[in-house]
Amino acid sequence: MKNVFFIVLILSLISIGCNNSKTLTTQVQVQQGIVEGAVEDGLIVFKGIPFAQPPAGDLRWRAPQPAKKWEGILKTNEFAPGPMQGGTPPSGKSEDCLYLNIWTPAKTTNDKTPVLVWIYGGGFGAGATSETTYNGKNLAKKGVILVSIAYRVGQLGFMAHPELSAENPENTSGNYGLLDMIAGLQWVKDNIAAFGGDPNKVTIFGESAGGIAVSMLSASPLAKGLFNGAISESGGSFGPPRPTTYPGENMKTLKVAENEGLAYMESAGVSSIAELRAIEAEKLPGGRGWPIIDGHVILDDQYKLYEAGIYNDTPILVGYNSDEGASFTRTQDPKEFISNVEMRFGPYADSLLKVYPVDSTSVPKTARDLSRDAAFGWQTWAWAKLQAKAGKSKVFYYYFDQHPDYPEDSPRYGFGSPHGQEVSYVFKNLDASNPQITKTDLEISDLMSTYWTNFAKYGDPNGKDVPNWPVFSNSNPEVMYFNKTAYTGPVPSAKSLEVLDSYFAWRRTLEGESWAK
Repeated sequence: MKNVFFIVLILSLISIGCNNSKTLTTQVQVQQGIVEGAVEDGLIVFKGIPFAQPPAGDLRWRAPQPAKKWEGILKTNEFAPGPMQGGTPPSGKSEDCLYLNIWTPAKTTNDKTPVLVWIYGGGFGAGATSETTYNGKNLAKKGVILVSIAYRVGQLGFMAHPELSAENPENTSGNYGLLDMIAGLQWVKDNIAAFGGDPNKVTIFGESAGGIAVSMLSASPLAKGLFNGAISESGGSFGPPRPTTYPGENMKTLKVAENEGLAYMESAGVSSIAELRAIEAEKLPGGRGWPIIDGHVILDDQYKLYEAGIYNDTPILVGYNSDEGASFTRTQDPKEFISNVEMRFGPYADSLLKVYPVDSTSVPKTARDLSRDAAFGWQTWAWAKLQAKAGKSKVFYYYFDQHPDYPEDSPRYGFGSPHGQEVSYVFKNLDASNPQITKTDLEISDLMSTYWTNFAKYGDPNGKDVPNWPVFSNSNPEVMYFNKTAYTGPVPSAKSLEVLDSYFAWRRTLEGESWAK
């Protein structure tokens, strides 16, 4: 009789275990209802899952509100429109834009697959998850769930205004785009297990504005606990605030941003937020959008926060491209270039021009690298150093320099890898049929996608069959180079970065603050 009892007990436990782990299908129950995706290339793919209510009407310029529940089955087979912006993304654009997409390789709901969450770039004024380069299938095939989340951009995503601050319990405004990202990450935390994901193994990654956002989320108390690793490609936000902004010094205070919001309202020809909310999105005036130091989402100058150890301490993988300056240097006239450097860097212009020299007749890469480093190189270097000093988590640093060796008679002679080039390598979405794509391009792409997915799995890019990537430290500042192969080397332009570091340190003094006003 005892044997019968134990057999029944064992069968019951097996039955309970089976009930807790079921085969993943194209229909998944989330908190708001059932979504139905489709099988694509051995993955189950869901496109256009709402994670918040449409931020339109009275919800325009407010924090995102949780998506409402729906009855029946919601078909999620097409990308939702991107946010309102100047251009038009592949999926169109709309104020109703807060959706996410999921590529999952999981076979059961109990697989606990690591998760990579992509945040697109676009200068906080453009971008969409539907861009072809961001197709997540090839990363997902490497054993992670790929999620891409949308957020508001431009004035709709970041406008501050005294009236908006007054209606907010936090007495602040702006940064709605960042709050969208946080809402998307909260949705992932709450629901990704139903797709076979591990809510405790989420890594955020992004490029350009997306990489900058990753650094901001890494310092925001509102994002604490929503991710366990961070990857920034050409990102970082460690420059001090400045009323007149430049790449690398993009941040403004709430007060400055509110005054700009007043001017924006005046340009729209209205005198209240209610009137501004009544204007159709397509008819609103254009305008710049960027996150601000609001004291709520972003508490302060991020450099100071890291110095004080006030940030979300997770492993980070950060880097940038060799010729970012080719995308951000606006003149080829050396005299105009020098004048621009003097206008921006003031008393540090001469010192910087010595380490980032201009030719007498051109603006070569040595000079363009000042644009690269002010916007991305110094930001990455500062981030890595600060976290290596104050944090407990690992830091990994890279330098992407994969490009053709242009002949001397080519107009591209002397050029390196421009801004954004690495994205298609990371997503492993290079067009192999393109004759300009070489074998080493494909090899670098496979290697980078493996490093990125290893990082999502282990908090470390290292693993089987890849070259060892050493941890960055201030005593051993090694960087992984991607140039025809992967190899380690010193921080690029380290001596030049030290001069730039002196400029940013001066900008944080009373003299430097006063000068920049």
